[in-house]
Amino acid sequence: MELVLFLLLVSVAQVSSLTPCPKCGSMEVPYPLSTDDSCGDPRYKVYCKNGGLEFLSAGGTYYEVLSIDPSADKLVISPPMIQNNTCYSSDLSVGGLSLDEKLPFNISTHNTVILLNCSDSLQLSPLNCSSNSFCRAYENNAVEARGCRNTLCCHYLKDSAMTSHRIRIRVEGCTAYTSVVNIKPDDPVGSWNYGIELQWVRPS
Repeated sequence: MELVLFLLLVSVAQVSSLTPCPKCGSMEVPYPLSTDDSCGDPRYKVYCKNGGLEFLSAGGTYYEVLSIDPSADKLVISPPMIQNNTCYSSDLSVGGLSLDEKLPFNISTHNTVILLNCSDSLQLSPLNCSSNSFCRAYENNAVEARGCRNTLCCHYLKDSAMTSHRIRIRVEGCTAYTSVVNIKPDDPVGSWNYGIELQWVRPS
């Protein structure tokens, strides 16, 4: 009898751990994402704050979750704000976006990262810092980037050869950035899908 009861309790615990979390505002929170210890998988932690879903970086910065695609195991978070009348991203003090490598999230290869207010040393890098870089269109058309105009800027496609856990900025390099998901060369700036796409490894 005790064995049956034990197995029943284990079964109930397993079922509850597979339970999706309640909506956060209007956004569904699909399994394995977890806003609470009683739902989802705690390794896939996100935060429901004031009716909005947020992702916490390893550096302690919260980023708004813009969309979730559970069928593709992906979510998109908002890039950091560029502070008014400056060319400094709001997460500059922590070196940009960093993910905890022990957790099952990484930065996908669908992100084109635009770096702003860069030091001259980046001209020696393999990044595209030319006059036809996406960063020039961003600087010239985005209101939030007006403080970055007439500085060196570059862009790169986040690929599998790079670290998939960091977008780095620093005072000695570039002080601001944004990211666009699935950008195509001829896409007008007004159609860009701003965000940082993260993917997660499915629970085993």
